[in-house]
Amino acid sequence: MGTGSLKRATDASVDAQFGPWLSQASILIVDDEPGMRNFLVRTLAPHCKRIEEAEDAAAASLLLDRHHFDVVILDNIMPGKTGVEWLAEQREIGFFAHAILMTAYADLETAIQALRAGAVDFVLKPFRSNQLLNAVARCLDRVTLLRENQLLRHQLQATSDHLLLRDKLIGHSRQIGQIRDTIARVAPLPTSVLITGESGTGKEVAARSVHELSDRAAKPFVPVNCAAIPADVIEAELFGHLKGAFTGAAANREGLFMHAQGGTLFLDEIGDLPMPLQGKLLRAIEDRRVRPIGSEREVPVDLRFVFATNADLEREVEAGRFRADLFYRINVLQIEMPPLRERGDDIRELAELFMSKLAIQLGMPPVPMGPQVVAGLLAYDWPGNVRELRNMIERSLILGRFPEDLVGKPVRGPAPAPAKVRTDALEDVERRHILGVLEACEGNRAEAARRLGISRKTIDRKLVDWNG
Repeated sequence: MGTGSLKRATDASVDAQFGPWLSQASILIVDDEPGMRNFLVRTLAPHCKRIEEAEDAAAASLLLDRHHFDVVILDNIMPGKTGVEWLAEQREIGFFAHAILMTAYADLETAIQALRAGAVDFVLKPFRSNQLLNAVARCLDRVTLLRENQLLRHQLQATSDHLLLRDKLIGHSRQIGQIRDTIARVAPLPTSVLITGESGTGKEVAARSVHELSDRAAKPFVPVNCAAIPADVIEAELFGHLKGAFTGAAANREGLFMHAQGGTLFLDEIGDLPMPLQGKLLRAIEDRRVRPIGSEREVPVDLRFVFATNADLEREVEAGRFRADLFYRINVLQIEMPPLRERGDDIRELAELFMSKLAIQLGMPPVPMGPQVVAGLLAYDWPGNVRELRNMIERSLILGRFPEDLVGKPVRGPAPAPAKVRTDALEDVERRHILGVLEACEGNRAEAARRLGISRKTIDRKLVDWNG
């Protein structure tokens, strides 16, 4: 084996030993000794994405203002101020990276001060290369686990979508084929994408497809439902905050922008973002920097933006409820998701997918979908789109039968019944279906809206219409 091959094999062995995150890490080294900096660079550079070095605290501060770092490796004894003092100062003005402290003195007082300042690990001098790599790997594992846990909690709190809706774009209709082609063209580019369409049409599925086909696929995909986060906390959720920035801010916390570092941030229901926050979002998109609440420092972010809305943003701009400059900034490439009623045989294909997967998930036998059931599925207008279809399939599995109102309805075809008769029939199906779900929810309109995949306002409006 040649020297080059041996080195590559050794590097691959090191990367495998110290975890998958090392090769993507961005690291800052702060030490006043050139020899130590050179040693650290030689040790880390072959295995990390980016290495920067600073000879003192002032140079390190400037680098933090310009770049994002996953880990900072910091010497404690430096001219001017100690590493612990500098770290404490940086935490107070907005510093979220994990820090490893290098020291030759492992006394208890230094350890306590370092922990209070936010250091997460110690490396005692003198140390070997593998000790340093182990410390960095532990830091990166901790960063990744913390972010994944916070993202999971956020998703559980912010959305009621089912994982089955997020798999992939299902169907062979012309509209879905065109959307697949558009996504394949735009995904490798850094271009922002705006996805429009009715609620439940699969906008998040399309956003995930953009992410999975991009060069950011190995990084986080962070979905944020702007309508689900209360207006008084959404800024802190998006941009993060420092300890003591407001009542209840007990510790520094990274925002969802920073959780999406290197990946894709999906801002769903962007039309519901409060007007005061729209200006801050515009600046963050243009500058690729965010300022956590209470912070004096703006944090650089490297991410791709995908937006979605079921609102007519142009009309919202005309009404003064959405900033025109933000609309023009996000409306670079628009993908419109078709309503389910326009997708023809995709309805049957989706129903079969949901039936097979949900039957396994619930541990129940599939309910047969004969010609009459398929005809009813194709005839119904699905105001809640794919989400409503999925919920109906789950309900049918639980009850062991399909709703009687859907069985035997005529399939849409080239020779439909007279428009008024057909419309009345479909409206009657829709009315019975919604009232049936309301009855199952004991009149709870919010729960019925969730199960149907439509808004509470839609149910309120239809009940008023039906009651005359």
